[in-house]
Amino acid sequence: HKSAEGCKKKCNRRLEESMGAVQMGLVKILKGFQSKVSPPLSPKMVTEEEVSQMLTPSEFLKEMTLTTQQKLANTHFTCRPQIIELLDMEETTHQKFSGVDLDQALFQPFPSEITFQNYIPCEVYEVPLVLRNNDKIPRMVKIVEESSPYFKVISPKDIGHKVAPGVPSVFRVLFTPEENKDYAHVLTCVTEREKFIVPIKARGARAILDFPDELNFSTCPVKYSTQKILLIRNIGNKDAVFHVETHRPFSVEPADATLTVGESLQLEVDFEPQSVGDHSERLIVCYDTGEKIFVSLYGAATDMNIRLDKNSLTVEKTYISLASQRTVTIHNRSNIIAHFQWKIFATQEEEDREKYRICEELTKEEKQETDEFLEECIIDPSLREHLSILSRTFENQRKLVQGDSMLFLNSIFTIEPLEGEVWPNSSTEITVYFNPVEAKIYQQTIYCDISGREIRLPLRIKGEGMGPKIHFNFELLDIGKVFIGSIHCYEAVLSNKGSIDALFNVIPPTSALGACFVFSPKEGIIEPSGVQAVQISFSSGILGHFEEEFLINVNGAPEPVKLTIRGCVIGPTFHFNVPALHFGDVSYGFPHTLMCSLNNTSLVPMTFKLRIPRDGNDLKSTPSCEQASNKRLPGTSEEIHTVKPKEFTITPTCGTIRPQGFAAIKVTLCSNTVQKYELALVVDVEGVGEEVLALLITARLISCDINASEPSPASLF
Repeated sequence: HKSAEGCKKKCNRRLEESMGAVQMGLVKILKGFQSKVSPPLSPKMVTEEEVSQMLTPSEFLKEMTLTTQQKLANTHFTCRPQIIELLDMEETTHQKFSGVDLDQALFQPFPSEITFQNYIPCEVYEVPLVLRNNDKIPRMVKIVEESSPYFKVISPKDIGHKVAPGVPSVFRVLFTPEENKDYAHVLTCVTEREKFIVPIKARGARAILDFPDELNFSTCPVKYSTQKILLIRNIGNKDAVFHVETHRPFSVEPADATLTVGESLQLEVDFEPQSVGDHSERLIVCYDTGEKIFVSLYGAATDMNIRLDKNSLTVEKTYISLASQRTVTIHNRSNIIAHFQWKIFATQEEEDREKYRICEELTKEEKQETDEFLEECIIDPSLREHLSILSRTFENQRKLVQGDSMLFLNSIFTIEPLEGEVWPNSSTEITVYFNPVEAKIYQQTIYCDISGREIRLPLRIKGEGMGPKIHFNFELLDIGKVFIGSIHCYEAVLSNKGSIDALFNVIPPTSALGACFVFSPKEGIIEPSGVQAVQISFSSGILGHFEEEFLINVNGAPEPVKLTIRGCVIGPTFHFNVPALHFGDVSYGFPHTLMCSLNNTSLVPMTFKLRIPRDGNDLKSTPSCEQASNKRLPGTSEEIHTVKPKEFTITPTCGTIRPQGFAAIKVTLCSNTVQKYELALVVDVEGVGEEVLALLITARLISCDINASEPSPASLF
């Protein structure tokens, strides 16, 4: 059997592919691990190799209509047979060496697989099996026939003789079916070196569906479902039980069906590409008898003329608690119904990553709760029956996440409608509502996922929220100089220049001087275009200059309203009515009194204390009359004191002077010390300080001789 050069190359390629598993088995045989190689298991899924060997519907129809002889005549290539056992050549032949590789049988069978088809029950069908010697020396071959009522092998007359190199040995395989169904048999061929098998298949009645060889969707909109209806009829001689499958962007419905002979069925094939460009797949039809055919699917995806009228949208400034709106238009200039959805993410990949992240968090949470639950089950084993409830709960949550459309949901910007359809050659208005809750700038980018466009259309939204606008009628209050302890009242006016109610409250100051200010009211609500008078009272016991900043918090405003108050707290103003107290010349032991007044010229009462710092702090000085009664004379040792006596008496020493009032002060000097006096009467003011004011006191003591025994009359005058 000769064939064209192309068929030979194809045959060699298929021979190499089919011998992969056999070579591995032969290596194990040579190493002594096993004596037989089991045939490879059939894969459960359709592999790429199976797809490449599938027939188109027309090829399958042609193949199924061939008779056994026509099938044999159309066989133009051979495959290496499956070697099931290697024999010891020392026991079978003297020619132990061969030029044929171990992975190749000494005899090549043709056909590699015997097929009977389109037969009539009870008739005899014959197919010759040719075994050609591939070796360079004569070899023997025979067929070990297993008992079968349907298959019989007639060996050549020269069986038992060696076959010359390159010479074929022809066996006749007879098949006698009882009914039109499938049969299977295996012939075991034995050479001097190995055993290999030749499978026999008898194909009975077959279902044949008249699928087209290819289905072309031509050019279709991207992200849009285009359907084609296939009317399928069973033109075979057996009921068709089949399964249809394909891959995205193609889909088919129904996937499973049953058709009696001559019955028809409509199949809907959908093409929904997610990206622009050419798309091709295979629609695989799997019969229950094991045959598989494919239909070539092709479609091209393109972007349609669908767009937004603007890519960015700026909403006018809006007060908090109020809302404003703008519109954006979707223009559909195509001939399809465009379905749109407003999404959070720019791509489907970002959506999938977010769903995966959420599912991972749910899985971690489930594991943690399961561990805690199992610890509780150790204490109470009866709780184990509730473990399945926990597992189902998390499984349902994951399903909800996977099925979530991830539509745009936001409390600040609201889109209506979130999804819908735009009819061909028409437009749809989308309303964007802006509901600010803070006085700040909001920015958000959302994406319109719409049929007919591969990339989601971005829309950037920007809006600014405004809080209540209230102001004081002045920003700075200079109260000037105020007396310590005096109470001063001022009034400031808050005005609401905005369009919403302003809820305000005074933030308590933290400084000591700030606590001296009292605002009334401390909080309240000002209606739009309304005013609120705020009374400010101030009384401080702290002297000095100050500048305090007070903050009025306004609910919803980005910054508080500021009011600055500055001034100076001074002590009471007062003075003596005389510049000094001049006692002049005074005699020893004779009291001398001078009067003065302390005038309070301020508007607040003044509490004072008078003292003479350089005056003595011992007993009071002794008047001359007391000295005479005690018969003590000046200059004696009795008048020598170790501590300086207190010579000045102030009446009163302390007190409170009302505003704009005065206090009469009497200062008495009773000198017991020979000296010249230059002292100061100082005033200590409560709450202000010590020695705030001083009054000069001057005096001079004059000494004289006195006869204590017999005073002269002149000395009495």
